[in-house]
Amino acid sequence: MSELKAAGITEPVLAASYAQCKKLNSQHGKTYYLATLLLPAAKRPFVHALYGFARYADEIVDDLSSTLTDSEKAAALKGWGSQAIKDISTGESSDPIGRALVDTARRFSIPVAYFESFLHSMEMDLTINEYATYEDLMEYVYGSAAVIGLQMVPVLGALSPDAYKAAETLGVAFQLANFIRDIGEDLERGRIYIPIDELDRFGVTREDLNNRILTPAIIEVMKFQIARVRRLQQEAAVGIQALEPSSRPCIEAASELYCGIVDEVEAIGYDVFNFRAKTSTWRRLKVALPAYIRAIKAR
Repeated sequence: MSELKAAGITEPVLAASYAQCKKLNSQHGKTYYLATLLLPAAKRPFVHALYGFARYADEIVDDLSSTLTDSEKAAALKGWGSQAIKDISTGESSDPIGRALVDTARRFSIPVAYFESFLHSMEMDLTINEYATYEDLMEYVYGSAAVIGLQMVPVLGALSPDAYKAAETLGVAFQLANFIRDIGEDLERGRIYIPIDELDRFGVTREDLNNRILTPAIIEVMKFQIARVRRLQQEAAVGIQALEPSSRPCIEAASELYCGIVDEVEAIGYDVFNFRAKTSTWRRLKVALPAYIRAIKAR
């Protein structure tokens, strides 16, 4: 309740919507939630609202409607998403998640195009199961990840346009790190997020991945992907300084933890078929505690 009060959110129904978004964040985005705690209390509810929108849409695609066909999922996503976009325009929503989203989007003048791009990528997940090139993949990644960073910048506070470029780049790095970790899980859904031409470059086929046997060629593919994540993370680092000081520890911690997924992939010997790379509690604490001290000083 102190976060809502700090953010000036007192109307009961709206407060309940923000609370529901926070619940989604705490249950499904543990690393993301931990990083959010490093923000000033007045900013946290708005980040929860953005996460709630993204998480709920993702659940329509992958979780909540697992018994539905892809066409039924597409219809559910389109109906819910179209209403959310319309609600942002009108400023009113009757949806438990949508109320907080609409309030956040309008308070910070977040372009509706970002939300439209996100929904477009969620729809792509229902019709596309592989991408020929990195450029093709970037259409999906822009909407599924880059715009999440762009949505957050107005809440975090930008000191210069560099903050937006960094947010976009870091969002891409986060998503690519997830792709590497989740190769095995994505195969179960019939999806491959490693560009096919990059698999070809190392002599890896879809059949090789489906066999779920770690080969030297597959390891080389993952090393190539990991190097890209680290390069993007470095590119974004300077732009984080273009955020308000009170927001920087949060994003610095998120960068280290999310991009650090690739360190965990290396630690399991790249065997993403038999193990899931996880960020340990020790590493979370090792990152979070110094970031917390910096966050307190920045306030």
